[in-house]
This record gives sequence, structure tokens and C-alpha cells, in this order.
Amino acid sequence: MTDKDRRIAIIGAGPVGLVLALKLATLGLPSLVLEAGADISEELRASTFHPPSLDMLDGLGVAAPLVEQGLVTPTWQIRRHEDGARAVFDLSILKDDTAHPYRLQAEQWKLSRIILAKLAAEHAGTVEIRFGAKLDTVVHGADHVALSGEGFDSFEAPYVVGCDGARSVIRRAMGLDFAGDTYPETTILATTPFPFHEVFEGLSNVNYIWTQHPAFSGTFSLLRVPGLWRASLHTAPGESVEQALEPAAIERKLQAIHPRDTPYDVPDLRPYRIHQRIVENYRIGRLVLAGDSAHLNSPSGGMGMNGGIQDAMELAETLAPVWRGEAEDSLLDRYTRRRQPIAAKEIIAQADRNRARMREQDPARRAVLLADLQAIAADPVKAREHLLRSSMISGLRAASQIM
Repeated sequence: MTDKDRRIAIIGAGPVGLVLALKLATLGLPSLVLEAGADISEELRASTFHPPSLDMLDGLGVAAPLVEQGLVTPTWQIRRHEDGARAVFDLSILKDDTAHPYRLQAEQWKLSRIILAKLAAEHAGTVEIRFGAKLDTVVHGADHVALSGEGFDSFEAPYVVGCDGARSVIRRAMGLDFAGDTYPETTILATTPFPFHEVFEGLSNVNYIWTQHPAFSGTFSLLRVPGLWRASLHTAPGESVEQALEPAAIERKLQAIHPRDTPYDVPDLRPYRIHQRIVENYRIGRLVLAGDSAHLNSPSGGMGMNGGIQDAMELAETLAPVWRGEAEDSLLDRYTRRRQPIAAKEIIAQADRNRARMREQDPARRAVLLADLQAIAADPVKAREHLLRSSMISGLRAASQIM
């Protein structure tokens, strides 16, 4: 294997793959990133960065420019739409646990662009990125992996990391079952420049909202990014996804959130299904998974992309001594031991509980849940414990103790 072929192959140039490439480069490891798309995708995707992810990104020198392009969000809330009653969680209570005691609201593609620029400016000789490179054949050898496809010359790599999402080519090559299920509902993500924060008292930048309005199936959320609000909407009872996507239906739902005399401007609209799935093993031989290729969860709580970024950081630290020959490749099994249980117990399960809470329909039960949440938010000890868990800090601390 030539020096050029000793590069680690990363499949997928989303935020997980690019964080991995950048972290590897800071550790002196070369990589080749293959991305099937022609450019960074700017589709409606993740937009919440949790405190520990920001701490990690700060260590790579990319948190500050990301913060400049996002919205610092010190609180988030669970809210009842009809009367505005709410439980507000203040992340400043984590000031001794993180250098970034807030959520950052910024579209994930902004991080990808920042990392691309940093790689070009500081690591051009270490990291190569190929767009329009569609991988289709993976041959797993004893001491290398051979890769071939469209848009790039076939090559061999000592290790290949699948950061290629839910339909991962690498996961299929590993022969792994993506166990789990798909939730019955379809979520519709709609963006609008309408300033909801100007019409609703005490609105945070991140809001999970119960409603009894018949235009919804009990809940919606409002998340703010610079210049826009992202409304996560659901089909009404008896309404098909096709009907819910019609402009009149989207308008009806937004008018139900806040009535106004003029129609809403909705520049972007995206329907998606929600899954909870996870592989049993993140590594088979020289093939490794990170992010959505290994685990999928409900977006409630904003943990999916963050979990992937945290995968990438752990994996880079594990790959470095293996690649240098300072450790046996069996060390990579620790990556699964640390990341897989945390994804299952702290990300997927927690996101599932968040979803179930917001899908609650009974007004009396909602009142009890809201009162419980308000009591937690008002108690500094309970609030800190809740925020350590929901901000993914507890999971990371538990994972670090696994050998």
C-alpha cells in the first residue's frame, strides 16, 4: 500500500464526516472524503448544537465562527399553546460544566462550510475532498479496504468510516441489521421569516408546544435560526401527508399557530419520517460507522447530529494510535463499547421519551406533565441534573469511563 493509499477513507461530507476529517488532520492523520452530492447540502436538516458539541468544536477552532453565524440560545421550553403556560429550562446553570452553557441555533450546513474553509486553508495537504464521488463497491480485505465507484479513481484504504447516513453503503457492506422501527407519523418542516418571537410572550428560540387545535395532531414545535423560524408540523387527524403538504393546509396550520391578515411566506418545506434504529456493532474489521449510518432517533431534543459529532471525535482519538501502529486495531472495539450504549440509552431512548411526552393528547395528563417539568426547572439541583442529561453531558461522562 502506497503512502497515498494509507489515507483513511471517509464516506459522506456532512457535519459528521467533516468533523472527523478535521479532527484526524489535527492528529496528523490523512484522509480522503468521498461525497456523492455535488456540494454541501443546504436542505432543511439539524439546527441545534448542544454545549458539549460546542466545546468539542471549540477545540477544533470552528466553534467561534459558528457562534457568529448562529443564535445563542440560553433557554428552551415546553409550552402549552392555548394559554402560554410553560416550563423554561435555563442552561446557564451548566456554567461550571461547560464553556458553552447554551444551545446554538444554526443550520448544520454552516458548520460544514466553516470546516471546508478551514481544511482548505490549513490542511490541504492532509485532507482531500471529492464531491460527486458515488461509492458503489466495497471489498473488505485482511489489511485494507478497496473502494470503487463513480467520480473517483479506485483506491485502497487502511480504514473506511461510513458517515453516509441512513442509507449507508458502508453499513450494507458490513452486513449489519439496522434494528428498530419507524414512527407512524410524518413530520413536515416548514420555514418562515415571520417573527413569532414578537407575538408570543416569553418565547425561547427552541420551543416544544402542546396544542388542542384541530389543525394539528396535538403538538408542533418552533425553532428559530437566524432570520427564520422552523415550524415542525404534523398531519391533522384524518389528513393524508399529500393533503397536509398542500399550500392551503400549510397556511391553515400556520394561521392556527398565529392568525394574521396576510398569508405566510414559506420558502422551504420538507416532509420526513422519523426512525429509531441502531446497529449492534459500530465496527467490523476495517469498516467503521459514525452518525446516522449507525443510529437514528427522533429529532425531539436535537440530539442526532450532536451524537454524530461526538462519535466522530471519539473515533478520531481512537483511530490515531491504531493508524500509527501504537496500538492494536482491537482498540477500535472500545469505540463501540463507548458509543453504542450511549446512543441506545441516552440518545434514542431519551428522544423517544421526548416524543412520547409531546404526543400526549389528554389535557389533564398534559397539565400534570407540565407541572412536573416546571417543578424540575425551578429546583436548581433537579434542573442541573435534567440539563446535564438533555444536553448530552451525562452520556459523554458515562462513556468516558468505559474501557
